[in-house]
Amino acid sequence: MDKIAVLIPCYNEAATIEKVVRDFRAALPEAVIYVYDNNSTDHTDEIARAAGAVVRYEHRQGKGNVIRTMFRDIEAECYLMADGDDTYPAQYAPQMARAVLEEGADMVIGDRLSSTYFTENKRPFHNVGNVLVRKLVNLFFKGNIQDIMTGYRAFSRLFVKTYPVLSKGFEIETEMSIHALDKNFHLVNVPVDYRDRPAGSQSKLNTYSDGAKVLATIFRLVKDYKPLAFFSTVALLLAAVALVLFVPVFMDYLDTGLVPRYPTLIVAGFLFLGGLLTFCCGLILDTVIKKDRQNFELWLNLFRATEEKP
Repeated sequence: MDKIAVLIPCYNEAATIEKVVRDFRAALPEAVIYVYDNNSTDHTDEIARAAGAVVRYEHRQGKGNVIRTMFRDIEAECYLMADGDDTYPAQYAPQMARAVLEEGADMVIGDRLSSTYFTENKRPFHNVGNVLVRKLVNLFFKGNIQDIMTGYRAFSRLFVKTYPVLSKGFEIETEMSIHALDKNFHLVNVPVDYRDRPAGSQSKLNTYSDGAKVLATIFRLVKDYKPLAFFSTVALLLAAVALVLFVPVFMDYLDTGLVPRYPTLIVAGFLFLGGLLTFCCGLILDTVIKKDRQNFELWLNLFRATEEKP
């Protein structure tokens, strides 16, 4: 088992991967550097291997798929994940690894947004998107993560081996942040400098389509992790519409003793019934989620006990 494993998912990063590997080897000489190539066509794998990295392959396209394979394949006490585009300085890696190995952190978040991100990043919609996602996740999940979508993180073995990776693409960082908050893992924010991609290195992110995927992921995970809040909100909306439709009909009835708009009354009744059923679904799913959290805690205890056996 490795003491520290540096995980670098890559897709066409020939312009930067050699420097990234060498920088992390210098910052963490005791670590094993793993580069997982995701169908690159520019010889990223050959360059990484020549620089001293252990190169492996994931042929299912998407960063989430790469991280799923990394987490399953590699055995280490501390996992440090970074991108292969040379936007994250390796100088912070020892501090992040120490937080896991010596301070008991389960996830260390390389916080770009509290440092140089807004001055270095040249894509204004990315700036707005990062802030929006941070506010939404911390609001819904009562967290204090300063950078939700950073690709620079360190993990404990406990987190890596018990985290179910579901996302296939760049929304993976949002998913793992929400999972860590929901399951009450020990999180640490470490401000890190961020530098924009060097000339000749092209971003694989699409501002609009990938941004939409991230927002959809938040929406889906709120539904999955906070069903009572989600379905209660839907129920309130349905009840509010039902009330808006019902009040005029009821006022007419008080004035004339007649109900001249039966279709409106029927629609209002069905909307209110739908809201009531939706709220009941939220209550049931909330009970299921609480039971799932109990089972997860038991699974964590079992995992730790198994790992500590001689």
